[in-house]
Amino acid sequence: MNYQPTKGILMGLLALTLWNCKTTDPEPTPYESGVLILNQGNFSQNNGTISFLSRTGTSVATSIFQTANPSMSISGSLQGYTDVNGKGLILVDNSTAGQDKVEIVESATFKSRATLKTPDIENPRQVISAGPNKAYISCWDVSGDFSAGTFYKDPGYIAVVDLNTNAVIKKIPAVKGVEKMVVAGTEVFVGSGSYTGSKTLLIIDLNTDTEKQRIDFGSTPEPIAVDATGKLWIQAGNDLVQIDPASRIVAKRITFAAAPSSVVISADKRAFYYTLSGKTYRLPIEATAAPGSQIVARSFSALGIDPQTKRIYGSVIPSYAQAGYVLRYEESGALVDSVRAEIAPFGFYFR
Repeated sequence: MNYQPTKGILMGLLALTLWNCKTTDPEPTPYESGVLILNQGNFSQNNGTISFLSRTGTSVATSIFQTANPSMSISGSLQGYTDVNGKGLILVDNSTAGQDKVEIVESATFKSRATLKTPDIENPRQVISAGPNKAYISCWDVSGDFSAGTFYKDPGYIAVVDLNTNAVIKKIPAVKGVEKMVVAGTEVFVGSGSYTGSKTLLIIDLNTDTEKQRIDFGSTPEPIAVDATGKLWIQAGNDLVQIDPASRIVAKRITFAAAPSSVVISADKRAFYYTLSGKTYRLPIEATAAPGSQIVARSFSALGIDPQTKRIYGSVIPSYAQAGYVLRYEESGALVDSVRAEIAPFGFYFR
């Protein structure tokens, strides 16, 4: 005889079909895995941008903030970027006084969430994650007059951002020309740009967001990274200095013929890459003397090391009026490819 399905069975099959439709994998977000190229742009034209490059392709997605937010633009010179718990913070320095800002976006899509403006943010320089929903942003504060020798306000400050409320909840007085910050345990080591003349290393307690100690470093300290042994490295002029972050005692000092530039730590945190005199070198953390091993017979405006592939990224800035380039190399120094970026690529953020 012919079998006729009952109404109940048909409804059950329909429900199962609908359930299967609802539980399919979500569409991947456009910027969740790859490399963000940070393009400073021309400061006087306020045309900084962020590009996105996949690890396996050479096609660059340009101006991704404006693509995700058609009615908005970065409108300034890009200074930095970092992710904190699914949110991205874009540092923007505008050539017009009072127009500096930080754009807070969804890190996977770059959709805008909030904007931090002056007077909370003045001349932002670097941003780091300071907790699950907290960021530190180093700020020069309101700048002065180069000719009068008062360009850098003393002190600058660190803006503490609560990413639950998207607000600056505190300003920690810092040092003149504050820039570089590195987290070591529950402390943040803070220095300045080499051109500021400040010689103070500031240490901040992450738990209380308060100053813990100031150390006269003898020359301008620029914290770089914590290595695989837990030691902190700081560039001070022509020297790379390794210190124990707990005791503050200098463990080692390596002196170069001239100040190395674009110093970055390797993926395994056991070596540094840097450029000097038109070449790019690799220096193991166990080294006792410079210059290390030559990797590439040219220098770059900025270096980056992909923590997943260990490839070396180097940026080239022909001028501040045209697109720059990013060259990728294997760890051995073998050239992989070259891709066209946007104006003045000065840094990388790897996901």
